[in-house]
Amino acid sequence: MEPLAALKKYFGYTQFRHSQEAIINHVLDKRDVMVLMPTGGGKSICYQLPAVLLNGLTVVISPLIALMKDQVDSLNLSGIPAAFLNSSQSPEEQRDIALQLQNNQLRLLYIAPERLFGAESRLMTFLKTLNVVQIAIDEAHCISQWGHDFRPEYLMLAGLKTEFPDVPVIALTATADKLTQKDILDKLNLNHPAVFVSSFNRENITYRVIPKKNSLQQLTNFLNERREESGIIYCLSRKSTEELADDLKRAGFAAEAYHAGLTHEVKAKNQEAFLRDDVRIMVATIAFGMGINKSNVRYVVHADLPKNIEGYYQETGRAGRDGLASDALLLYSPGDAVKLKRFAMVDDNPQQSAIMLKKLDDMVNYCQLHACRRQYLLNYFDEQFPDNCGSCDYCLSEFEKFDGTLIAQKALSAVVRLKERFGVNYIIDFLRGSKAEKIREEHKQLKTFGAGADISKADWQRYMRELIAQGYLRVTDDEYVSLKLTPKSELVLKGTEKVELISSQTIEERNAATLEFEPQLLADLRKMRYDMAQLENVAPYIILSDAGLQEMATYLPQKMEELRQISGFGDIKLARYGREFLQVITGYSKANGLESRINLKAAKPVRKLKIDKVPETAKVSLELFRLGNTVAEIASARSLSPITIESHLTIFIQTGELDVHTFVDENKIPAIKDVIDNYGNERLAPLKEALGDDYTYCEIKAVVAYYKFKAAQL
Repeated sequence: MEPLAALKKYFGYTQFRHSQEAIINHVLDKRDVMVLMPTGGGKSICYQLPAVLLNGLTVVISPLIALMKDQVDSLNLSGIPAAFLNSSQSPEEQRDIALQLQNNQLRLLYIAPERLFGAESRLMTFLKTLNVVQIAIDEAHCISQWGHDFRPEYLMLAGLKTEFPDVPVIALTATADKLTQKDILDKLNLNHPAVFVSSFNRENITYRVIPKKNSLQQLTNFLNERREESGIIYCLSRKSTEELADDLKRAGFAAEAYHAGLTHEVKAKNQEAFLRDDVRIMVATIAFGMGINKSNVRYVVHADLPKNIEGYYQETGRAGRDGLASDALLLYSPGDAVKLKRFAMVDDNPQQSAIMLKKLDDMVNYCQLHACRRQYLLNYFDEQFPDNCGSCDYCLSEFEKFDGTLIAQKALSAVVRLKERFGVNYIIDFLRGSKAEKIREEHKQLKTFGAGADISKADWQRYMRELIAQGYLRVTDDEYVSLKLTPKSELVLKGTEKVELISSQTIEERNAATLEFEPQLLADLRKMRYDMAQLENVAPYIILSDAGLQEMATYLPQKMEELRQISGFGDIKLARYGREFLQVITGYSKANGLESRINLKAAKPVRKLKIDKVPETAKVSLELFRLGNTVAEIASARSLSPITIESHLTIFIQTGELDVHTFVDENKIPAIKDVIDNYGNERLAPLKEALGDDYTYCEIKAVVAYYKFKAAQL
C-alpha cells in the first residue's frame, strides 16, 4: 500500500502536512531521521504510518505514561494494533502483551526508556527475539542536558544503535535550539541521519502577554468567556496549583490540579476527567510534563513565568492541536523572574547555569517585548518571519502615541537621584510623592520627589514598562531587583532624543477564519461523541476531533461516501461510527430544511497559506520596490534588515502581484523546486544547505512563494 492511501485508510486524511511524506519515505528506506516539528504538527504519524506499512514491530520510546495510553487508545480505534508496557500495569497484563508480541499481533509497542535499559530489565533481550523494524524516540530533547527537560535515563538510548544496528531510528521533538539539536544527534549515535525541521509557526494560536495584577480576577474574566472550552493553566509551584484550582472551583469552574506531588491515583483520576471533558480546566505545574495529547484544548494560560522559551512554546502548543483558533495567555510579573533565577542555577556546573540563565533572560525579553511576539518566537528557533503576524496582542493593537520625553526624563532622573538602587514600585511612589512610611525621609528632600504626582500609578506602571521595553531602562536580575540606566538614557536626559509613549491601545480581536457551522448540530454531535466515548472507555477527541465535528456541522454530509470526505474518518472509524453520526446530521437537516453542502468542500483540499490581512509595513515595501528601489535601498531607507524586506516582497509573489522571475533566474527554479519537493517548504535553512552557495535565501523564498501561489490556483 502506498503511504498516501494508508494515510486515508487509517487516519482519514487526504494529504500530508509539513515534511511528513519525505520523513516517512526515509524511514521506509531504512534510514535514520531526526524530526523537529511543532506540537500538534503531526509528529506521531511520521512513525505510526511506517509502522502500518513495515512488516514487523515498531518500538516507541516515550517518557510519559499518560501519552502512551492516549496514543495506544487512538491507534486501536483506528484499526492499528498497539500496546504499551509501563508501571501502571499488573504482571498479568504485561504477560498478555508479551504473548501478543511473540505472536506478531502488535504493530507498535510504547515503553519508557528506563524499562528498556534498567538493571534488572530483560526487555531488551526479549525485544531482540522479535522482528523490530523501526525505533521511534519521542521527546528526543530529553537526552540533552542543554534542553529544557533533560532526563538522565534518556542517555541510555545511545545503546539502541548497538543493539539494533540495521533498524532505522526516528528521533522526534517539538522544541530544540541548535545546541540541543546537535546534542541529540551526537548522543543517539544515529547513522548519517536526515534532519527535517518544519516551521515552528502555529498560525492558529493567538499569543498575548499582560501584566499580572490581581491574577485571579484576570483569570476569571478570561475564563468566563470560555466556560464550555477546555484549557490548561500553568503555575510555578505545587502549592499555587492546588490553591488556584480550589479558587476556580469556588468561582464555579470545573477545575482540578495536577502536579508531581499528588498520588498516582489522584493524578490519574484528574487527568482522565480532563481528557474526557468531565473537567474543563487542568491547573498544572510548569515543571511537570503532562504529556497531554488532547486535541481540543482551546487555550493555555501561564499564571507564572515559564523558565525558558522552549518550555513556553511547547506548553502553548498544547492548545489548538486540531487546527482551530486557540489562545495562549501569559500573566507576567518581573518578580517571577527573580524566583526562577534561583531554580536556573545548577550546582557545580557554571557552564550549564549560564545557559539556563540566558534562556530565562530570553523569556523575560519576550514578556517585555514591544514588537511582534510570533516573530520573536520563530526567530528564537532560527526561523525568519515578517514583523507583523496579525495574530498576537501587539500586532492586533492600534496604538496612539504622544511625545513622552518629559515623562521619560522625570523617570530617568528619579533613577539617578535614587542612585540606581530601587525597583519600579518604589520609584513610582517616589515620583508620585507618596506619604507611605517606606519612602525614606532623605528621599523626600530630593528635587524629583513628587515630580510625577499628576500621573496615576497605573499610568506610571505602563510608562515604566514601555521605557524598559524601548531600552531606556533595564531591570537587574539579582536578588534585590532595581532599575538601572542604559547607554540610551543619557541622550534623553540631555534632551537630544525624543521618546514616544503610548497614550491609548485598542486591541482589535482577530476574526478567526472559522467555518460557518450549525451551532445546535455541533452541540448534538458533541453529545453523541461524548456518549460514544463513554461506551468505548476513551477520551471523546479520540473518537473524532473538534475539527471533524465542526466540518460535519458545516458541510452536512448525508451519505457514507460524503462522510468519507470529513477529516479524521478513516475506513475503520467510518465503519464504526459513520451511521450514528449520519443519523444525527440527516435528522437535523430534515427538521431544518437543509441539504448537503459537501460540494463546497474539496475532496482533496489544497493547503494554502492564509494572507487574510497583508501587513501595512509590507505594502510600504512593495510601493518603494515598484518605484524602482532595490531591496538594499528600501532596507536602508526604512531602517530594517534586507531579510525583512525580502520577506515583505515575497508575500506579493504569493498573492500574484509580483513575478518570481524578478528575484530568481528561470534556470535556477527547477533545482530549487527539486529540493523543496524533497525537504518541504517550512524551513529555509535545510533548503539552503542542500543547494549550496550558488543560491541565495531570497531566491529560495521567492520560489517557495511562487509554488504556494500556483497551489492556490488549483
